[in-house]
Amino acid sequence: MEDWKRFLNEEDGVGVVEMILILVVLIGLVLIFKSQLTSLVGTIFDKIASQSGSI
Repeated sequence: MEDWKRFLNEEDGVGVVEMILILVVLIGLVLIFKSQLTSLVGTIFDKIASQSGSI
């Protein structure tokens, strides 16, 4: 009975589950907004490349 109570009170695995859920949400957001993200990153790199010549 003590082992069962100790098992229910153990919270070491909670951090792992939370991290997995956060990763799943982030991956889902990247998949949903993939085209917007690629165009945004492309625009940023184009702006960096064009302005690096003036330095």
